[in-house]
Amino acid sequence: MIEENKVVSLTYELRVNDEQGEVIEKVEKSSPLTFLFGRGNLLPDFEANLKGLKEGDSFSFTLEPAKAYGEVSDEAVVDLTKDIFEVDGKIDENLLKVGNSIPMQDNSGGRLNGVVLEVGEETVKMDFNHPLAGDTLFFKGEVAEIRDASDAELSHGHVHKEGTHPCGGDRSSGNDSCCC
Repeated sequence: MIEENKVVSLTYELRVNDEQGEVIEKVEKSSPLTFLFGRGNLLPDFEANLKGLKEGDSFSFTLEPAKAYGEVSDEAVVDLTKDIFEVDGKIDENLLKVGNSIPMQDNSGGRLNGVVLEVGEETVKMDFNHPLAGDTLFFKGEVAEIRDASDAELSHGHVHKEGTHPCGGDRSSGNDSCCC
C-alpha cells in the first residue's frame, strides 16, 4: 500500500483542465515515474490523492491551480539587467532570444527557469512563473509497483536504481557518495 517511505512507480497521463484536455505528459510502463513517497519531492496534493492505493490500482484526480503550481503571478515577471547574462565579459546573444528558457538561480541559490519575454538595450524581461502556473491538472493512471525503500534511499531522501546511485556513484564498487 502507498504510504510514507515507500518507493512508488506510476504510469499516468497528464492533461490540462479535464479528461478531454490537451495531453501534456504521458508516462509509460517502460519508464514509469518512480519516487519516494512522503518526502516532499512531488506536489503534496498529488501524493495525497495516491495515499492508500495498492499495486494495480487505477487513479484519476484533478488539481486546481492553487493545489498544483499556483496562479500566474505578475510579480514573477521581472526586468533584469543584461550584465547578469555575461560570461567572461561577453553576452551570448543567441541565449537572449524571445521564448528561450534559461536556467538561473535566485538570491538564495535556488534553481529556477525563466522564459525570455523581451530583450531591450539594457534589460531582459523574464517570466519565472512555472510553465503550468494557472492550469488545472487532470491525472489518470495506474500504480505499477510499490516497494520498501532501502536504508540508503531513506537517508538520502530519493530513489536509487538497483546497483547505482543517481548521482553517478556505483554502490557495487563501494562508491556510494551522495550529491545531495
